[in-house]
Amino acid sequence: MGFVAIYARVLGLLQPERRLAVILAVANIGLAGIGFIEPILFGRIIDVLANPTGATPEESWSRTIQLLVIWIAAGSIGILANILVALHADRLAHRRRLAAMALYFEHVMSLPAAFHSGTHSGALLKIMLTGADNLFGLWLSFFREHLSTFVAVLVLLPLSLYLNWRLGLLLIALIIVFALVSAFVVHRTEGAQRQVEDYHSELAARAGDALGNVVLVQSFVRLALEVRDLAVVMERLLKAQFPVLNLWALMTVLSRMASTITIISIFVLGSWLHLHGQTSVGEIVSFMGFATMLISRLEAAMGFVSRMFFQMHSLDQFFSVLDTEAAVRNKPGAAVLSNVKGDVVFDHVTLSYNDARPAVIDLTFEVPAGTKVALVGPTGSGKTSSMALLSRLWDPQSGRILIDGVDIRDVTLESLRQHIGVVFQDSAVFHRTIADNIRIGRPEATDAEVEQAAKLAQAHDFIMRQPQGYATMVGERGVNVSGGERQRLAIARALLKNPPILILDEATSALDAATEARIQQALDTLMQGRTTFIIAHRLATVRQADQILVLNQGRIVERGSFDELVEQGGLFADLVRTQFAGAH
Repeated sequence: MGFVAIYARVLGLLQPERRLAVILAVANIGLAGIGFIEPILFGRIIDVLANPTGATPEESWSRTIQLLVIWIAAGSIGILANILVALHADRLAHRRRLAAMALYFEHVMSLPAAFHSGTHSGALLKIMLTGADNLFGLWLSFFREHLSTFVAVLVLLPLSLYLNWRLGLLLIALIIVFALVSAFVVHRTEGAQRQVEDYHSELAARAGDALGNVVLVQSFVRLALEVRDLAVVMERLLKAQFPVLNLWALMTVLSRMASTITIISIFVLGSWLHLHGQTSVGEIVSFMGFATMLISRLEAAMGFVSRMFFQMHSLDQFFSVLDTEAAVRNKPGAAVLSNVKGDVVFDHVTLSYNDARPAVIDLTFEVPAGTKVALVGPTGSGKTSSMALLSRLWDPQSGRILIDGVDIRDVTLESLRQHIGVVFQDSAVFHRTIADNIRIGRPEATDAEVEQAAKLAQAHDFIMRQPQGYATMVGERGVNVSGGERQRLAIARALLKNPPILILDEATSALDAATEARIQQALDTLMQGRTTFIIAHRLATVRQADQILVLNQGRIVERGSFDELVEQGGLFADLVRTQFAGAH
């Protein structure tokens, strides 16, 4: 995305508060006008006091008073405009910064698993925080200072030609020099700065990776190696950054030199014109004041432009994430799924994540409400992918999935997922209280309902042994509870949600036998009266399933009850023999 396109989007984010933005812009125009008027008034007063026309002292004094009144009025308007800008620019920038963060967060959380598996969460967090902070700084400095400078340059500077076209041309030449130097430096450093931002993202990803796996780092004595790897990235970052800084430092020197030459040239040319009767001392003073003010503003504006350049690529990353389209979205006019019984139909469903081998191929089966169905098969056979389709984490390339006869693509994502509960092999928890983690699916649930769900999930007793009971913080990634306890919290969460459709994705495979037995009781309670899909590698856990679907390379190759499939002597029977032989 180009420089102009990025900053057009930066301003576009102000759309919700465009009225205030317009008011601030008008105030800046007023400030730019006053900045132009004041040096002119000062020069006129000098000319009146010098009395080149031979006016009487009374006439000169009267004229001086008139100019001073105009100056005071202009200054008062400038003060009011400054108060307006100072009062509202900060508030606008703070509000829009938080709004941009909220927009980014909501969008990222809606993106599919494939996006998140390919982008580190640390890098995404860095992009959000850096992008939002850069937006804040740009909006604030733009409305506080630099909009009035740009107005002065683009609109009011040409008016200096009317005052004295010869001196005005010198100022315009200065602007051209500023613009050419800036364009040259931006052109030479754009690629390098993009690489610098990539290194910043890599730093955030590596640091986040290490912090998220601190126990692994300590256990395998990797602290020194992780620090060394981080230092290598930092060294590459500095190697890419220093040439950029050198060119921008050179630009600053050249700009300052051009400013000094312009001031001296205005004084020399003005003196020559005055000696030849082509300008007055007041006009020279006006131009010197005007040039000094404009040059100081231009130098500040150059700082703003350089800051914009350094922030451009982080903003490009911010907008690139916002432009990433979600693979699954609500269709226009999608209905709300309600009163679900739990009849599920897969009708010739095919899914491919990419151009390689499809994840599931022509998947067709029916599950009546309240039925327990097990999905088994080798790793990569399509078990988890088929359930991801049921929750619309993906949409199939062909075929359809029906719940109670309704195509799930015709209903809203929120209403669909409200009727599906999932218990994973490694149940995720938030760094919040136990009660908050159980309430994830039903935030409005009462304490009594939370406690009842925990009791049914065989979790109440261990919760009450915690220091603060249900108010105990679980800790980041659930470090304050064991794996079995996390599973029971996940089951309590699903019980409280009370969905008609349930997915158990390897819910007990990582547990020891004693813990698995306790959790199996909770799962039996959870499955009662629900349409349940059981993804399992441990085939002993699927004996009670009403139907078993055996998948291999994305296709259903066998289906039937446990005993029927064993008798068939096919893939399922081979898997059973392998597992039971390994157990002995």
